[in-house]
Amino acid sequence: MIGQRLEIRQGQGLVITPQLQQAIKLLQLSNLELEEFVEAELERNPLLQRDEPEGEGPEAPVSVSDAAPDGEMSFGDGVGQDSVASMDAGSDDVYGDAAPGERTSDRMTDEAQPGLSDWSSAGKGGQVFEGDGERPDAHELTLWEHLQAQASSAGLSAADHAIALTLIDATDEGGYLRGEMAEFADRLGVSLDRIEAVVAVCQGFEPTGIMARSVPECLKLQLIERNRFDPAMGALLDHLDLLARRDLAGLKKICGVDGEDLAEMIAELKALTPRPGAGFGGEPAQTVVPDVHVRPDPAGGWRVELNADTLPRLLIDKRYHGLVQAGARSDTEKTFVAECAAQASWLVKSLDQRAKTILKVSSEIVRQQDAFLAFGVEFLRPLNLKTVADAIGMHESTVSRVTSNKYVSTPRGVFELKFFFTAAIQSVDGASTHSAEAVRHRIKTMIDGEGVGGDVLSDDRIVEILKEAGIDIARRTVAKYREALRIPSSVERRRMLKTG
Repeated sequence: MIGQRLEIRQGQGLVITPQLQQAIKLLQLSNLELEEFVEAELERNPLLQRDEPEGEGPEAPVSVSDAAPDGEMSFGDGVGQDSVASMDAGSDDVYGDAAPGERTSDRMTDEAQPGLSDWSSAGKGGQVFEGDGERPDAHELTLWEHLQAQASSAGLSAADHAIALTLIDATDEGGYLRGEMAEFADRLGVSLDRIEAVVAVCQGFEPTGIMARSVPECLKLQLIERNRFDPAMGALLDHLDLLARRDLAGLKKICGVDGEDLAEMIAELKALTPRPGAGFGGEPAQTVVPDVHVRPDPAGGWRVELNADTLPRLLIDKRYHGLVQAGARSDTEKTFVAECAAQASWLVKSLDQRAKTILKVSSEIVRQQDAFLAFGVEFLRPLNLKTVADAIGMHESTVSRVTSNKYVSTPRGVFELKFFFTAAIQSVDGASTHSAEAVRHRIKTMIDGEGVGGDVLSDDRIVEILKEAGIDIARRTVAKYREALRIPSSVERRRMLKTG
């Protein structure tokens, strides 16, 4: 019988609120992206402001975020997982399975991070003028500005000057002209011959070799300027692939020269510049600023610290909040003030939990890979997201977000957190595994030592040596690792050793 009735059912479900979505988004942002996000929030929310040290005092705004209260963690003898777990005591996990409860909180934290080395102060050089010292506002001339200035003084017609500017815009940072000439001709509505004529003019600009369309053409322009281009050199430029393979016998036959002449021609090529535009300013390179520092602990083990320079320090101005709240008259104004206060409180809480989560994940990675830090890449252990997630009681997706675009500085260099997650290669006895990164390093070390003994190892021989060391690996895997390391085959390496 079909009918209607009212039923009450109880169930559990995860509600992804906008605040929780924001917390998840913050977790996967890099420190540069986080800085941009915080700047936008500071402009949008009048109750938020940065923590300025000179503003501290009895009447200063109350700090609601100064990174994770536990700003560092040590790993040494007798330090176990309890130290990691205690970090979250008394703090709600905004990345947990439950939706957040109350969004407003009066619990304030005002603990400063321990002093860390400033890894973000790497200077960017500008132009220096004699007698004036450094000019902070000096502008480093870019390659495109340099070429545009030469095009303006090249005596070109208005139409040819416009063509030249279009071609300059299509020139990459290395100084090479990218794109099909026929496409330029079709887009600009001119003949291909006219495009080629303007290209010839532009290729006369400084530095020599600029706006070439290939490496051989770039080298040819430089040789012509030095009056060193002849048919033999042209044949050599046409067969640079043989030079890369060190096939000197084939080059001597093609170029029609003897060994001494070929050696001189190769020496001349080595004196040229394959990237003529590399000496000019371009887009400023972003320096990698680590999110976490790992340092030796005097008591033994490793000390893991958050980089305070990458953590936003935000305040909620409670006095201003009280003023605007008291002055609000309409329901719209009161709603706006309440939303700003709630969003500011949630943002601060999310930033605080983000810092704690990064510290927790990084600390577990350090604990798992302490042998790498102590002894080198050969001791890098196989590690996956699930292992770390299970150890710290988090979901794999959370660990994945934490390790994306996050960097850690160690005594062995700066690495992305994802570097420490490597595939496992089975041992011969099947009882243990080896890190793929460690195996790659072992292969590179064996090949680097070939010149000493004069013996060149084939991929099959490398497989045999690794199996003798207890590593079960296929020949095609060795070839894949060798190619990823940009190491030539044994045949090419043997030829390179013979030619010196």
